[in-house]
Amino acid sequence: MKRQTGSWLQLVRALGQRKTGFMALFGFASGLPFALFLGTLYAWLSEAGVDLETMGVFSLIGLAYAFQFLWSPVLDRVNIPGLRRLGKRKQWIVPAQVLLGAILVLMAGLDPAAALGWFSLLAAIGAFASATQDIAINAWRIDIADEDASIEVLSTVYQMGFRLASLVGGALGLIIAARIGWPQTYLTMGAILLAIGVAGLFAPDADGSRTIDQAGAAMREVGQLVPRVRNLALAAVGLLWVWALGTVGWFMIRSMTAIPENRPDPTAFTATFGPLIVVATIVLPALIAAWLVRLQRNPRFVVQAGAEEIGGNAAADHLYRALLVPLVEFVGRMGWSLVLILALVLTYRICDAIWGTFAYPFYLGELQYTNDEVAVASKFFGVGAIVLGLALGGWLLTVLGRMPTLTLGAVLAAATNLLYADLAAGGARMQAVSNATGFTWAVLQFPGGSERLARLMITIGMENLAVGIAGAAYVAWLSSIVAKGYSAVQYALLASLTLLVGTLGRGALGQMIEQRGYYEVFVFVTWIGGIAVVLCLLEWAREARAGRRSGVVAPETSA
Repeated sequence: MKRQTGSWLQLVRALGQRKTGFMALFGFASGLPFALFLGTLYAWLSEAGVDLETMGVFSLIGLAYAFQFLWSPVLDRVNIPGLRRLGKRKQWIVPAQVLLGAILVLMAGLDPAAALGWFSLLAAIGAFASATQDIAINAWRIDIADEDASIEVLSTVYQMGFRLASLVGGALGLIIAARIGWPQTYLTMGAILLAIGVAGLFAPDADGSRTIDQAGAAMREVGQLVPRVRNLALAAVGLLWVWALGTVGWFMIRSMTAIPENRPDPTAFTATFGPLIVVATIVLPALIAAWLVRLQRNPRFVVQAGAEEIGGNAAADHLYRALLVPLVEFVGRMGWSLVLILALVLTYRICDAIWGTFAYPFYLGELQYTNDEVAVASKFFGVGAIVLGLALGGWLLTVLGRMPTLTLGAVLAAATNLLYADLAAGGARMQAVSNATGFTWAVLQFPGGSERLARLMITIGMENLAVGIAGAAYVAWLSSIVAKGYSAVQYALLASLTLLVGTLGRGALGQMIEQRGYYEVFVFVTWIGGIAVVLCLLEWAREARAGRRSGVVAPETSA
């Protein structure tokens, strides 16, 4: 009882922190443009009479979010002239928010049908600014976490802000636009982001004391790898990154310049090249980093006393620190535990990463619900359930700790697939649960309510509640294992692994649905979720052995 009371006091104290308030604002600022550029924008284009082939170009803006990790090293290593005084992270966050607000205001003054070129250009710049903002905000959240505002609370508040913004910019945005029009809606959203950008000037910022010049000089200190080894590794990793950036750039150019019938498919590109880009920029560089960690233990390959003046090109040193040092630090700190961590990252959110593509075909095609019914159950009731789940997850993090909550989230996320399996088999059990809890009666009190709608709503609600708990724990855990000095790169790279499992898994799952049906797929995915549970238990044991206390983020490192 004392522990629970203390946890409540800790949670209340953390929620009252200035950092937590700004975290909620920044979470909202991350979710709003994401919903506007990847959701409601298409509704505006459709009402403006833009044809489907032309709208296909706008799907390219999603690539900015999918491949944002490609420019994450810039945010860790580059200072914006004149803005560095705002702080290491705020120098990127505030300009991105102001730029996004200005873009939405400018888009509000354009007619998509008459000024499609400018409209698409602004949308593309906005998506890039939004993805950049996400990188910086994730790093800011990790950097400012402390005992008063823990990484668990900050991560939970961030996700709650993001989800609420998705509702405001998505379903609520459609309702607002139907009443006041799209230009006025985007003007309002732009004003909100401009206001958050101004407020962001007053947000706290955690700064490293070491400058970029000092960090570059440190590469030539005693105990560091000799320049020839660093340059060899940098050349290999640099070629991989050049290929990745060139591939994405080539696709973007082809998409923007080709006639509609010859325009490449963004979905096919992401499915085909996405995993290859992740392998080229994460997996292979991680193996090279492991090789460097091993070489650093050999005196033959490190700078010795009396040889401090050896070598070195300043530009090469900075590139090495941007592309390789974050991985070398992570691999060196984790050792063989990295295999367990990567396995957990790849499997923990696998259901969410894959299922989103098939949710609407299941609701609308297999179960024969209407668009309105799915909108009520998924967009309104479902989002509310996720927010409630996030709040519950944040509380569990303070009461149980990070690893128990992470494991519980994995159990719940896996088990809720069985709820959908019951729906696929007719939904008798879920209908019984809905009736027994009085939920069916409550839904019937509203116009358009029905027993089958109640069955869908309670299923989505229970699943989203589990998703919220698991999401709060997962983001807190992922944030806790990265080093503060390299948070932008390490977090972005780890989070991007979801792209790999998602794109690889969707094709296989779609084929399995065609061959075996939804019921067996849901049972199969439950077993996959069981793998994540086992990995959580192993990671829990690893952290216990390492003597890490819940609520303590990874050690600070000089950047």
